[in-house]
Amino acid sequence: MNLLSKFSGLFLIFVSSAAIFAPWVAPYSYETQDTLNTLAAPGFDHWMGTDRLGRDQLSRLIHGTRVSLSIGLVAVFLSIFLGILLGGISGYYGGWADLIIQRLIEILQSLPPIPIWMALTASLPRDWTVEQTYFAITIILSLLGWTTLGREVRGRFLSMREEDFIMAAHLAGCSQMRIIFRHMLPTFTSHIIATSTLAIPVMIINETFLSFLGLGMRPPAISWGVLLQEAQNLQSIALAPWLLLPGLAVIITVLTLNILGDGLRDAADPYS
Repeated sequence: MNLLSKFSGLFLIFVSSAAIFAPWVAPYSYETQDTLNTLAAPGFDHWMGTDRLGRDQLSRLIHGTRVSLSIGLVAVFLSIFLGILLGGISGYYGGWADLIIQRLIEILQSLPPIPIWMALTASLPRDWTVEQTYFAITIILSLLGWTTLGREVRGRFLSMREEDFIMAAHLAGCSQMRIIFRHMLPTFTSHIIATSTLAIPVMIINETFLSFLGLGMRPPAISWGVLLQEAQNLQSIALAPWLLLPGLAVIITVLTLNILGDGLRDAADPYS
């Protein structure tokens, strides 16, 4: 893995640590309103300025980082679980299970993802709590994100189930679960890790644009998309350009994750 990928990993560790130890990094509460400092420019007291209600932007950005990054991680984890489970069943057992799962994948891949995500998130009840909305958004993002990995896992299982070491495991009396999790999955774990790393920025961008449009996380919840709602008009950008700083955080994080994913993919490639 090259030096740039290692630097990207260290940057992600730094960002995660800052989000965890937010009270020490940004002592101002993300909920505290100060009507005397509305849209205050960045300075010694507020390093990233304040919003239209006088709330400290740095504190809100750090707390929004927790939500946006965790949604990306949890959604990717769920999509990996579904991809391995359904793709493994489809490739290992075949038959009617393979037929049903492959038709389901084709249906999901034929749907335009952005309109489907917008329709599903717009249908969420407005009286739901922040936690309910959080988990609903996470599940919606993961439902359409497992299909590609499911196809890849199916192909790997189809090619491996006739290999000599799998036949030897069958003859040795190994159970099907042991063959799948002990002999088949470890052969392409590195590929799954690299794929999941590249999928995290996609999930983050999806959550950000849904929240920016008011269809994802909603106040009082805080995410990068919710913070960017403050900069939806030209007047806000002209008066307080620092309100666009959450967008810069999205760009840097997505670039960092893509570089890290490329490095992991190159490191996992046995022919590189």
